[in-house]
Amino acid sequence: MFRVTTALRRCALAAVFAALPAAHAAGDDVVDLGSSVPSSKQIEDGLFPDDNCEKLKENGFKCMGFKPPVRFELPSSSFRLGSADLPDGLKAQLDAFASVLAKKSGNDHAVRIEGHADASGNPTANDTLSQRRADAAREYLISKGVAPDLLSAVGVGSKDLADPQRPLAPSNRRVVIGRDHAPTSP
Repeated sequence: MFRVTTALRRCALAAVFAALPAAHAAGDDVVDLGSSVPSSKQIEDGLFPDDNCEKLKENGFKCMGFKPPVRFELPSSSFRLGSADLPDGLKAQLDAFASVLAKKSGNDHAVRIEGHADASGNPTANDTLSQRRADAAREYLISKGVAPDLLSAVGVGSKDLADPQRPLAPSNRRVVIGRDHAPTSP
């Protein structure tokens, strides 16, 4: 019974991850959402898979481990060139994250919001612009009820391009949301 239940839970978790949009590189821990709006379950299972371990432990089961948290890339309606104004498509995606994150608190749930820029500006300007984008996404989530201490905003400039073959591509002007630190092992 226990082995069947554990196997079923692992299969269910694998199905959830299979339903997520494909990562932009094989073996990468980044899920590229494109213009899709993820479900609360996709966000919960992607950002907080360790919470499933805790639920198992609370019910007397041993947690055999889960896939590590993923990072969600949100290039929907990429930022306009030189702008930190949140596009409507990105706001819709952030609304989905806010519905999940508003229920979380504490350091073990800390979330990192990365702002990114394309390579069109100089490195200093790109760093500043990407920080403004991360701050704008963070402030938007806070306005939707997410605890400020749960979120950190980091600008990474154009150092981590989503499309390195096209450094000026709009898809490089994006936000990435992930766990701020790796969860403790179960």
